Amino acid sequence: MAFGDSILDTGNNNNLISLIKCNFPPYGQDFIGGKPTGRFCNGKVLTDLIAEGLGVKETVPAYFDPNLQSKDLATGVCFASGGAGLDPLTSSITNFKEYIRKLKGLVGEEGANKIISNSLFLLWTSTIIKDLYEVGVRKIAIFSTLPLGCLPILRTLHGGLMRSCGDDDNKAAELFNSKLLAEMKNLSSFLPQAKIVYVDIYNPLLDLINNPVKSGFSVPDRSCCGTGTIETSVLCDQLIPFTCDNVSEFVFWDSAHPSEKAYMIIASPILQDLKKNF
Repeated sequence: MAFGDSILDTGNNNNLISLIKCNFPPYGQDFIGGKPTGRFCNGKVLTDLIAEGLGVKETVPAYFDPNLQSKDLATGVCFASGGAGLDPLTSSITNFKEYIRKLKGLVGEEGANKIISNSLFLLWTSTIIKDLYEVGVRKIAIFSTLPLGCLPILRTLHGGLMRSCGDDDNKAAELFNSKLLAEMKNLSSFLPQAKIVYVDIYNPLLDLINNPVKSGFSVPDRSCCGTGTIETSVLCDQLIPFTCDNVSEFVFWDSAHPSEKAYMIIASPILQDLKKNF
């Protein structure tokens, strides 16, 4: 299960009232079938790669996908939505409670409770941990934020003529992550039956940006889509010229989201950590 924003979204925004969408080419060009799915990436996102790496399933469907099958309810769905970080997440809990009712109708109350308590929940926010705990969630992985100042779009906006990483943005991200880690430790003492793990993606992504060649990248400061400086979501479509034809050399797919290759490299140590802790 996944809750959060566009980093984890597997297509929910396709079916929500939102200006933040990516269900059009060139998004999804390297996904299964080469079709856009609403993932903010050229291929799979962390939600998919972690589920696949843990042997659950190859991809995680969006909860609001009209083609969602009943069998997917028992093996995991995604509640994340691009832009959710800007809005209250109470609707996510409401949707999850609706999901629980559907799951109970499918496998019974005992079966549903077992699935929920044994499932791993990927979170891009800490604000709903207590709510999830109250409905039976016990295994939680909470992600740090990214090195925001090094996102191509923030390099363009805050990095000056040289488009350097924005120090203030990165310092803000580091402060957020330190407070998040402290909060996780505090929550663990108040929620004794829960296993809560902090997942650092700030430093692994920063390492790809600072040392791109060792991982097979050549472009860490621009994204593949368009000019690579500001395009994301509706600004990154098939009408935009200059989109690269060698995405495997780019750390970023669009100006705010890593490429599938970058996600795959980041996912490797995450999977090791999750397997060790869960």
